[in-house]
Amino acid sequence: MTPPSRFARRTAAPTVKECERVAGKVKLQDFSRAMRPLADGKKPHLLLGNGFSRACRNDIFAYGALFDRADFKTCSECARGAFEALSTSDFEIVMRALRHSAALLRIYSPNDTKTRTRLVDDAAALREVLVHAIADSHPAFPGEIPRASYRRCRSFLAQFKDVYTLNYDLLLYWAIMQEEIEPALRFDDGFRTPDEGDAEYVTWEVEKTDSQNVFYLHGGLHVFDAGYEIQKYTWVNTGVRLIDQVRAALGEGLYPLFVAEGESKGKLERIKHSDFLGRAYRSFAKIGGTLVVFGHSFAQNDDHILRRIAVGKISSLLVGIHGDPENAANKKLMRRARALAADRPPQKALNVGFFDARTADVW
Repeated sequence: MTPPSRFARRTAAPTVKECERVAGKVKLQDFSRAMRPLADGKKPHLLLGNGFSRACRNDIFAYGALFDRADFKTCSECARGAFEALSTSDFEIVMRALRHSAALLRIYSPNDTKTRTRLVDDAAALREVLVHAIADSHPAFPGEIPRASYRRCRSFLAQFKDVYTLNYDLLLYWAIMQEEIEPALRFDDGFRTPDEGDAEYVTWEVEKTDSQNVFYLHGGLHVFDAGYEIQKYTWVNTGVRLIDQVRAALGEGLYPLFVAEGESKGKLERIKHSDFLGRAYRSFAKIGGTLVVFGHSFAQNDDHILRRIAVGKISSLLVGIHGDPENAANKKLMRRARALAADRPPQKALNVGFFDARTADVW
């Protein structure tokens, strides 16, 4: 069993300059004001969570929306019923519960290998249901998103040196590829035209990633592990819509490089078994200066990422808060964010602040 996260147990909070209390309530800073002290020529880094995608199309990328669109025909009735039993529509919560249950059975009923296997298999089946749900409900092509939205998104991204994303969808990729829309961006995801030159995809090789500054920490719909190489599907090389290529691959039984394990330990194990994911993880562990987090809930199932902030070189952490900062979810988020600074010695202090996510004008 994975022990409870040490971040979840922290309650003490250091003084935070980026937010103030008025009449006992937290008043969040405007994003531009929070970024103003950073205007020293050094761009901060950016970490994106699901809120980035939801800010663009909440009707599609909210967990509840994915659940409503999911096709559970390939799953057992028990796997489908687990959502109701746990009163959730979050795939990761259910997958984590199934794997934890399988681990507990080793203690409570060590001879019941049949049930333990069913639990593990159901968790794996739900992972594939989630992949299909995202692909099937994804916008069909970049043109479905207004140019004005891309312009705002590109203006937001232009403020950062490196971009790390935990999302699987194509929105970040699409925004970066809209090169005819100002402002100009200098981002590189590490993929190159393969040596043969006429392939319908581009490839990623760790030896050719010195200039890479866009990292998919948990993989993506458009990234496939072919065994001997990492491939990225593109529209330019085929003339076929990217999401249609993904759907065709899924129909042939090919699955994207996709981290959807329900708990942090399982995610980290999968990351360590992939050069592509491992390269992104190691890069994130090395960054210093300021990190801006947008759209992430600081949930325990991403502790493998949060731990890199706690023990790393980042000196300033700015976290976007969506909605009322006094609601239970946001209070928990802020408590966990502040806890990352708790073990830092004074000479390596981590300053934690919060801003109103809506004022970042991401889309």
